[in-house]
Amino acid sequence: MSNAEALARRERQVMDILYRMGEATAQEVMDQMADPPTYSAVRALLATMIEKSLLSFRKDSRRYVYRPAVPEKKAKRSALKSLLSTFFEGKPENLVAALLDPKDQQLSTDEIEKIRKLIDQP
Repeated sequence: MSNAEALARRERQVMDILYRMGEATAQEVMDQMADPPTYSAVRALLATMIEKSLLSFRKDSRRYVYRPAVPEKKAKRSALKSLLSTFFEGKPENLVAALLDPKDQQLSTDEIEKIRKLIDQP
C-alpha cells in the first residue's frame, strides 16, 4: 500500500471516528483506531486533515478538540461522486449493475426489495 493510500485510509478512519463521536482529542481518536500509529503520527495526520479543510478544532485549555469540518452527508455525496467517476464512468446505472452482477451477488432478497422500493419512490 502506498503512503497516499495509507493516508487516505487513515483519513477515512479518523472521519468515521469523528462523525460517530462528534468531536474528540488526538488521544481519543487514537484510542478508537484499529491498529493505531504513534501519537505523534496521529497528531500529524490531524494537522494534515485541518490543512485539507476536512477537520476543524477548538482549544480546550491545553488540549485540541477536533471535529469534522464537512457534514457527513456532504462527505458521503462527495465520496460517491468520486467513486462513480473513477470506477463507473460517472453513471449510477453502472454502479447498480455492478452491485447486482450475479457473479458477485452478495445481496439478500430483502436488500434487493429495499433497493426496488427506493427506485420506485416518486
